[in-house]
Amino acid sequence: MQGLPQARAGMAIGLLGGSFDPAHAGHLHISREALKRLGLDRVWWLVSPGNPLKPMPPAPMARRMAAARRRVAGDPRIVVSDLEARLGTRYTGETLERLMALYPGVTFVWLMGADNLAQFHLWERWRWLLDHVRIAVLARPGVEGLVARAAPAARRYASARVAPGRLLAAAPPAWCYLNAPRQDVSSSAIRARGEWRA
Repeated sequence: MQGLPQARAGMAIGLLGGSFDPAHAGHLHISREALKRLGLDRVWWLVSPGNPLKPMPPAPMARRMAAARRRVAGDPRIVVSDLEARLGTRYTGETLERLMALYPGVTFVWLMGADNLAQFHLWERWRWLLDHVRIAVLARPGVEGLVARAAPAARRYASARVAPGRLLAAAPPAWCYLNAPRQDVSSSAIRARGEWRA
């Protein structure tokens, strides 16, 4: 399909989804940590048209895409994509199912912050995601590892937890907790300070 990122069989691609409203240094930091610690070939930033769990719509897509591309400029391992808008998918499970069909032989790893793990059981098809896709949970400021691991999804799939270095070798269900140095920055704080206006 035209406009989708390039990948070949045998590659390991991390997927970092979100509104990126706006993209910031924290997104870049966790992407680089995931590349290094998990042994990924690329990280794709999936700039979503909207988040079903958020009440307010994000800034226009073109603006968020442009800002994200500026943020990753100079790092060819990180690719900014609007593939959810191109595929017409709304939920993460739907997006992953399409990607797995479009890119046979590519290993996808869903990357998410520990704050998302706490509410992961509210996501559409969350069990399908855990059963079919490797997941890396990245530490976030203000969300302690113990709290995140007590989340319903983490408890339900406790036996599927592996060390970060073993995630790619493990067959799903497989997830890891990546305790990396943290950066205390968030898109909502940037918007609250008025540094990002729609």
